[in-house]
Amino acid sequence: MKIDILTLFPDMFSGVFSESMIKIAQNSGKVDLAIHDLRDWTNDRHRTADDKPYGGGPGMVMKVEPADKALEDIKKAGAVVILLTPQGEKYGQKCARELSELEHIVLVCGHYEGFDERIRSLVDREISVGDYILTCGEIPAMAICDSVIRLIPGVLGAEDCLLEESFENNLLEYPQYTRPAEYKGMSVPEILLSGDPKKINKWQMEQATEKTKERRPDLLDNLKFAGEK
Repeated sequence: MKIDILTLFPDMFSGVFSESMIKIAQNSGKVDLAIHDLRDWTNDRHRTADDKPYGGGPGMVMKVEPADKALEDIKKAGAVVILLTPQGEKYGQKCARELSELEHIVLVCGHYEGFDERIRSLVDREISVGDYILTCGEIPAMAICDSVIRLIPGVLGAEDCLLEESFENNLLEYPQYTRPAEYKGMSVPEILLSGDPKKINKWQMEQATEKTKERRPDLLDNLKFAGEK
């Protein structure tokens, strides 16, 4: 899979993308990550990528020309261009799975007060990571990359573990424990020490359902709707 990121602050990605699973995925050739500085497509000596908005207002607005020129150079046939904006569709696990099945995505990070509205005409999709305000689109881009890359076959190694995680099958993940079996009066449930796979699986499903009912009942509603179709 190939992921290109258009940003005004490329150095923000260096730490996140050079550690842990994302680093391993790159080293193994499972993903090709490229960070591009939008200022490389400006045409003045100050490398101006933003300007004051027409009609007045606070802050600065990202210019359309650098984004357009960058996409002309980077976007290949079949690539899906995604603008990261609070006005986009809300991101979730279903969307992460959809993106993980693509061969090439391009993430465009907004910044400043916003971006020239004409940039919307250059993209295929708009995504928001939630109903809150961030300073920039770089942080959502990192979150999307992490959630997508881990779904690429072979990246995590044990494929079965993906099916048991929170938000898969509209359930939160069941409680997990490791050694020691007892710590400061807190004990691991005996059923997990029983060695009986059927009983353990049943307990895990019950716990996942109860935790979801308590903390995210809306997910169970989604599960009911899916079953009705």
